[in-house]
Amino acid sequence: MSQIQTIFKNMSWLFISQIIASICGFIWTILMARYLGVSEYGILGFAISFSGVLVVIVELGISFNMVRTIATDNSSATKYLGNAIPLKGLLSVIYFTISLIILILIGSNELTITITLLFVIEAIIKSYTNILNSAFQGFEKLKYQGIGNTLLNIILFIFIILTVYADFGIFGISISYILANIIALIYEYYVLRKYITKPHYEFNKSYCKEIILVSIPFAITGLLYTIYYSIDMVMLTQFVGNYATGIYNATYKLISVLTLFYGIYSAVIFPVMSKFFKKDDKMLIISYEKSIKYLMLIMIPLAIATMFYSLDIIQFIYGHEYDAASSVLSILIWTVCLLFISGAGNTLLNAVHKEKTVTKIYALAAVFNIVLNFFMIPYLSYNGAAITTVLSDVLIVVVQSYVIYKLGHRPNKKLYYDLIKIIVGSGILGIALYFLHLNMWVALPVGIIIYFATVYLLRLFDDDDKYVIKEILGRN
Repeated sequence: MSQIQTIFKNMSWLFISQIIASICGFIWTILMARYLGVSEYGILGFAISFSGVLVVIVELGISFNMVRTIATDNSSATKYLGNAIPLKGLLSVIYFTISLIILILIGSNELTITITLLFVIEAIIKSYTNILNSAFQGFEKLKYQGIGNTLLNIILFIFIILTVYADFGIFGISISYILANIIALIYEYYVLRKYITKPHYEFNKSYCKEIILVSIPFAITGLLYTIYYSIDMVMLTQFVGNYATGIYNATYKLISVLTLFYGIYSAVIFPVMSKFFKKDDKMLIISYEKSIKYLMLIMIPLAIATMFYSLDIIQFIYGHEYDAASSVLSILIWTVCLLFISGAGNTLLNAVHKEKTVTKIYALAAVFNIVLNFFMIPYLSYNGAAITTVLSDVLIVVVQSYVIYKLGHRPNKKLYYDLIKIIVGSGILGIALYFLHLNMWVALPVGIIIYFATVYLLRLFDDDDKYVIKEILGRN
């Protein structure tokens, strides 16, 4: 089986898993938002964001570094897992303690503290699952990650429905997250030991220290990444209140569904690009170019269409109570496009061991995000937070592109021509939607036909693209 076929076989498992996860997540997002109301949904958003910002204490970049380590040397898995799992136990205690102290210091009420600490526990459980998923990625056995992810989301979906039906409130929803993650963790650990490898447990201080030192750049990058994508909800709660956080969180959940698809792509491509760096520099840059092209092919027209129908989308999903979220959706949809571009760049830079450079870029973006939010949120509330997020993403893409260019990993000029064709096709789609004034459901098939007909006439798809398609179909 060729490398490309292996990539897409792995992607198929995660893609199917993500389709199920997205459908389940889409439904329970609607249920929770409507059931809890804007203010309690804001508390939920704060809890998830707060726990997500500090989860770096227990994650420490260990999972991400593990992918690269195992992908280049499968024999290292037993020792790495055997030390990383106990190490996370110690880090979990520190994470929970620091979270509690900060919540008290910022003056959170009792309900907010309780719900947030429940999500801290959920994040700890999920961090162990992330280690196991890293092992599956390193061995390119993503089938098990896909099944585990599917199991998690189906169980969580069932628990949330039962919680809403039984009227257990926000506490019941929080417990549902914890229980679902425990069940998924048990399954993945069983699969790891039976089909992949059996960790040899120990607490080798020098080896654990080595793991931490190598992983710290990934940890800092992850922290900074989380800060500029999650700190806005924490700041909204502190500056404006739970209602504004609820409006912003409702939109953010929709955006998160789209960004999860990049998670699939990254999980499959990063191990492969790490190997390409050692074996074939040409394939490394081609992977980068194709990543941007294919991701933008889908996301730019989707962003254009979302701007036209943001209010229809919000009303359909959440009802009129969340109408104010339509303006946030029109802004935040562009962060998905920018995230996919910067994500492809991150994968390239991490694969060539430039993770410290990635860390510096995200440090700049995080500082920019926090400072700008201090001015934007008090005056523009949730719209200000959305604008700040998009501008932060623009900054990352600009700086990252400059760094990649200076490193000599310069994309072929054809990539720029392809992006221009995609933008032109998306622009024509936008003009058509503006003049046709179609119903959202009619615009969906009509827009797809108009867009793909346009990019086909512009000859966007070259021989390489046709080759990739044939590889996927097994016809080469």
